[in-house]
Amino acid sequence: MNFQQWLDTFLNFEKLPQKNIFWLDMMAHLAKIFGNPENFAPCVHVAGSKGKGSVSRMISSILSEADFKTGLYTSPHILDFHERVTQNGIFFPEEIYEKCADELRAKIESALNSDNADSTLPEGRSITWFEIVTMYAFLCFREANVDASVFEVGLGGRLDATNIVLPKISVINTIELEHTEFLGDTLEKIAAEKAGIIKESTPVLCAACPDSVREVFQKKASEMNSQIFFADDLLESQNFYYEQGAENPCEFFMVTEFSSKIFSRPIKAKMRLLGEVQAKNAFLAAAAVRIAFPKITESQIERGLEKAGLRARFEIMPLPKSASREENESRQFFILDGAHTAESIRGTLDTFDSIFGEKGIAKKGTGKNSNPISAHLLFACAADKDIERIASLLKNAHFKKITLTSLNGAKKSDPKKCAEAFERHGLAFTLEEDIEKALERALASAEKENAVLLATGSFYLAAEILETLNRRKSG
Repeated sequence: MNFQQWLDTFLNFEKLPQKNIFWLDMMAHLAKIFGNPENFAPCVHVAGSKGKGSVSRMISSILSEADFKTGLYTSPHILDFHERVTQNGIFFPEEIYEKCADELRAKIESALNSDNADSTLPEGRSITWFEIVTMYAFLCFREANVDASVFEVGLGGRLDATNIVLPKISVINTIELEHTEFLGDTLEKIAAEKAGIIKESTPVLCAACPDSVREVFQKKASEMNSQIFFADDLLESQNFYYEQGAENPCEFFMVTEFSSKIFSRPIKAKMRLLGEVQAKNAFLAAAAVRIAFPKITESQIERGLEKAGLRARFEIMPLPKSASREENESRQFFILDGAHTAESIRGTLDTFDSIFGEKGIAKKGTGKNSNPISAHLLFACAADKDIERIASLLKNAHFKKITLTSLNGAKKSDPKKCAEAFERHGLAFTLEEDIEKALERALASAEKENAVLLATGSFYLAAEILETLNRRKSG
């Protein structure tokens, strides 16, 4: 049994959500067994309902540009498990992964079978997949001798496995109603869980939020004697616009510029990450670095923002060829996006319209037959998403063709529930539960009608699409 197979013998909340499995006693005990690797290097801790992965990646990129060897821990992965544990998005040497996996497995198995009070695991709950993977990240970063690390919270904050770190700054991005069965059914309750990452005498930076949420954060910061900053208080001005690559028509950039009293001049970056939310994330990341690492220069911040990239965050690529086309000569566009909440999908649709809509900046192709004027959608989401709100948003997006599909078991989905919601909102669609067939149908339809194809609704959908396309290439 290899390391990942061994990991899969433990409870995985990402695949099988359950209540009452979150606590920090287990992580604290594991940390003791492994010599507290979470404290090896200064770190940044990032929470939020959305955007925490992007902000984590941006902060990591800025630190790397400032010559920090930076460990980055994020979730979920798209194609390779080790995407979760990297040096600023780049895999560590295989020997580091192997050595840490062997150490982790040996000591955990020993603890599970030990009668020694110092090494046995706490009673009452089983150790979980995410707890083990988080400890694995700590070990890898120590073994790689990183200078700094960035940790993205998995779920919530207060009881998340990452919450044993002692960061230089805590960052809390936008709060939404999400995972309400685990985090609470109001923004204020969810905010209280996110506020759990605020540490004693440690600064915290929060994204703009409603007054009631702000009060939750302020109260917690006061209790912890921690200085608190809000992005909307620090930001003086910001604007952004899109550019299309001159040589590569599938290359797009977002130029964002912002001013703040914490910087000596306006910060301007030509970013690969696209969308208004990414412009806001850029300021949050830049401000976090300026507060926690004041010696990092503004030019390093700009270059770090420009180099930051993530798979399946409004990722634009040439439309993959369908089985019926022998050569990939199309200049059409395929957009892969992991948006999975109503608000994040709203942002995706706004970005889509700004680039590919009637008044969008995308050139309508360069060949005689290249004029992508219509939009098609390939959609799937997890069963616990607010499909009614999502369907109401898609109703106003004017997709000419919609294909619904499922999430092949990696995450529970309910395509029939999606179909019923789409019907209630008057959306015309085709339901194909087999994702490979759904992808082939959507690609062929977009190709035939010269349309832009957007695939969104879940990172698990993005992963399955990329895996399918990779199999097709290697086959």
